[in-house]
Amino acid sequence: MTEGMKKEIFMKPISTISGIIVVSAMLAGCADMSQTQQRALTGSVGGAAAGGLIGAAAGNAGMGAAVGAGLGLTGGFLLGRHNEAVNRAYEQGRTSGSKN
Repeated sequence: MTEGMKKEIFMKPISTISGIIVVSAMLAGCADMSQTQQRALTGSVGGAAAGGLIGAAAGNAGMGAAVGAGLGLTGGFLLGRHNEAVNRAYEQGRTSGSKN
């Protein structure tokens, strides 16, 4: 067994555990966020990932990620605000319907 293979066998479980910890921390961090904040965060992360991939294919991954993050943030924010307005309208209708 070569030195590189030993290092790879040792590092694989560490990287897996690190990934699990990072994902768990991200999910726990969203617990106290409003629906709009969660949508904005999800949109910006997804937009940055998609923009980075598209930018890498076009020759500038950083610019693509920045543009994608901005667009994703805007879209996620608007979607969250819309969903909150729909929920408020539903609750108002439900409350006024139960008073009659």
